[in-house]
Amino acid sequence: MSESSTRDTRTAVDKAISVVTAFGKDAHLGLGVSELARRADLSKSTTFRLLGMLERNGVVERAGTAYRLGRVIQELGAQTSTPGQERIRDLATPFIADLYEATHHTVQLAVLSGSHVVYLNKLEGHQRLRSPSKIGGRMPAYCTAVGKMLLAHDPAAFDVTLRAERHAWTSRTIVDEDKLRAEMWRVRQGGVAVDRGESLESLTCVAAPIMGASGKPLAALSISGDASTFRPEQVEAVLRRVCFAASRAVAQLRPLRVA
Repeated sequence: MSESSTRDTRTAVDKAISVVTAFGKDAHLGLGVSELARRADLSKSTTFRLLGMLERNGVVERAGTAYRLGRVIQELGAQTSTPGQERIRDLATPFIADLYEATHHTVQLAVLSGSHVVYLNKLEGHQRLRSPSKIGGRMPAYCTAVGKMLLAHDPAAFDVTLRAERHAWTSRTIVDEDKLRAEMWRVRQGGVAVDRGESLESLTCVAAPIMGASGKPLAALSISGDASTFRPEQVEAVLRRVCFAASRAVAQLRPLRVA
């Protein structure tokens, strides 16, 4: 077969789109260059060059050797809230404001969707943080404080997490099954979950649940800060207090279906 008949005639735009679509269902979990190149039917060098261009434009983001879709795609593809999610967001928003006023840190509200978390609301703190969370955006639950809190009380979602590929976004991300099981036990026992630089090395986050009438979490609230200065134990008491108040308000209403 001649070289001309085997030459890749796709344009640079075609190839970039091939890389983006190659993520498929792993868009939020992330993939390495070799796997993306295989799926896009491109060389590793071409794929690496395209990923660099896509990263500069916010289409993908890198953590270690893996890539996942970035803020531009997340914002464009932010899912429409379900009625249950809209209701829990409306109910919890006053408590988000209470938590912000008490701490002046970044606070977030999230619910579980499969083995991912969806962020329903967020208030930025006085200290502007680089953070992977966006309102309407999704993150793998296993590497976030809100996600670990919700996974710890949802055996089915945790089983899905264990069966799926788990990327180490930082050197602190817990991906080993035994260590992740132990982390879920600690979360259930302690009543709070901590992201110790597991989704982003520069970020520390602590989360607590908003409980429904069934005794299971409907959502989680979290407080985030810079990993070099933020101490979760200093805000844990107010986080628990606000989440308890939110849980009481939610429990007085008819059952909510969040997903």
